[in-house]
Amino acid sequence: MESKKIGIPNRNGNGITLSAIINYPDGFDAGKCYPVVVVSHPGGGVKEQTAGTYARKLAEQGFVTIAYDASYQGESTGEPRQLENPYVRTEDVSAVIDYLDTQPYVDRNKIGAMGICAGAGYTANAAINDHRIKAVGTVSMVNIGQMFRNGWGNNIKDADAIPVRDMGADARRAAADGSKDGIFPLAPMREEDAPNAELREAWEYYHTPRAQYPTAPGYMTTRSLDQIITYDAYNKAEAFLTQPLLTVVGSQAGSKWMSDDLMQRAGTKDKRQYVVDGANHMSMYDGEGYINEAIGQLAPFFRSKM
Repeated sequence: MESKKIGIPNRNGNGITLSAIINYPDGFDAGKCYPVVVVSHPGGGVKEQTAGTYARKLAEQGFVTIAYDASYQGESTGEPRQLENPYVRTEDVSAVIDYLDTQPYVDRNKIGAMGICAGAGYTANAAINDHRIKAVGTVSMVNIGQMFRNGWGNNIKDADAIPVRDMGADARRAAADGSKDGIFPLAPMREEDAPNAELREAWEYYHTPRAQYPTAPGYMTTRSLDQIITYDAYNKAEAFLTQPLLTVVGSQAGSKWMSDDLMQRAGTKDKRQYVVDGANHMSMYDGEGYINEAIGQLAPFFRSKM
């Protein structure tokens, strides 16, 4: 399998270039047309982590795949660094598809998209907006707005998240006045900050040799909060998410309720959830057996639905 790093100009504005890794299946022939899958990374992650793993494994199944760094993150350009603007992250998915639309080896009728964690929520939102996406796959999906409003366990009322929203506005004011923007964790920054065993694994993934990567600090700018709190990755899914949908989720995932919510809200009649027995949210990032089980569902799904 051949892979190479490329730069993708983001035509949605702000002069950003997305850093991406494109994977070609064995025997790739630029004179032929191939199905393609765009893979979006979790909040706080980068293309070299779990998104890259899924992209490589799907390429082994005959797809051209792209894993990329979000705007303002990883090796992509943009200031301020580590901004997690959910609307921009949704647009990033379509920006990658803009690039694919220009490649002669891409079958435009066979462009799929998937993501892990928040990247899965952004993928769903992109599919609601962008009919060029013909099939949607998700793994350990998080609707980042829901998570920050309602908590990991869906036990916080929307109104109780107002102080968190206001932290974002206050951070924007401070930055406008010339102060440095603060940081806010997307995963626990220290082991002792983890509220439960599952999120302790998030700390371990991002901040220990398990999967840490130099360009993935695991936090965002505090100013991101006022945009995240009101964001709904599934907005208008009942009307406009009409593509085939496969949600893959661990049976022990505390985040499973967010996959369940999209399954209920998505307007498509062609939707299915696959539950990986024994896996939690983080198991699906780098658990080899769990990932292979997920690929065993995702590859035939994309092959048959687009």
